[in-house]
Amino acid sequence: MVVLGACAAWPLITAAARDGRPEGMLLAVLAVAAGYAAGRIGGALLPVAAPCAGALAGIGLTAWVPHLAPGPQITAPLGHAGATTAVVILSAGAACCAAWAASGPAVRSAMRLLAAGIAVTAAVLGSVTGCVAATVVLAGSLAAGRVRRRGVALAGLGVITAGVAGLTWAVAGSAVPEGFAASLEGRLTPHRVALWHDALDLARTHAGLGVGPGRFGELSAASLGSPMSDGKPHSAPLQLAAEQGVVGVLLLAAAFCWLLYALWRSPRPTPLVLTAAVALTALATVATVGNALSFTAVAVGTGYLAGLATSRPYALDTARRAGEVRGGAVR
Repeated sequence: MVVLGACAAWPLITAAARDGRPEGMLLAVLAVAAGYAAGRIGGALLPVAAPCAGALAGIGLTAWVPHLAPGPQITAPLGHAGATTAVVILSAGAACCAAWAASGPAVRSAMRLLAAGIAVTAAVLGSVTGCVAATVVLAGSLAAGRVRRRGVALAGLGVITAGVAGLTWAVAGSAVPEGFAASLEGRLTPHRVALWHDALDLARTHAGLGVGPGRFGELSAASLGSPMSDGKPHSAPLQLAAEQGVVGVLLLAAAFCWLLYALWRSPRPTPLVLTAAVALTALATVATVGNALSFTAVAVGTGYLAGLATSRPYALDTARRAGEVRGGAVR
């Protein structure tokens, strides 16, 4: 609550100082908090059904809401493809968490088939990155069954996330070799790289408070020069650095570190915890190079999956209390 409260308070401070618009950031924080609460409640009451319902809701949203589809939409702003990939990742992660929460082999196999079906659905919808990401989540979930020390695995996933963020920062600052930079620019598009350059320039000039929430589009030459731009740099760390300064980036890092700590302390089985961690790491990667977190559905789904993975099912408490009663009777 302290981290989320700080994430909500700082945009208000910077908005007051820079005449910004903090509504988008406040909505994102509220969406994450609501999703997390729903995940904790659902995971406690329905450890298998809740993640399964989340997976079905996510893939249904991707299939039937046209604004999330990555197809050829001439008037759609950049970022919808990233949102589709993010929802697919969360859906696959929820299905794999349901598999590890299930006790019977039949239900566990059905949940893994659902995760595989989500990957196939993403491919049918034209989201190649979503299909690949869902496959990675499924493979990571299967591999998680052989891991016994979750702390080392969570630390490794944290390092991966930090490495992707560092690479994004290096590309924005033109600190990578020319050949590698040209290859990345071909995949990311020159327009997105130009947005990153503008975001880093604004972050250097306004390191303390940033330019104000929601004001990147007004000050970025690349954004103003593109009629299809949505006014965002399509990178969560760079957007916070440009609009909220160094403190905004530190708060984002603190939120992610707290999430890893909560997963480490979670009472759920290690394979389930690591499955959620793999999915959230994949989502963080997408958000670092895209605009996925600007979509409310993605923010809610992120909190929901984190809540599921850190919940304490009532069955665990019942079993613990029964064990304590039996132990007391023996004594």
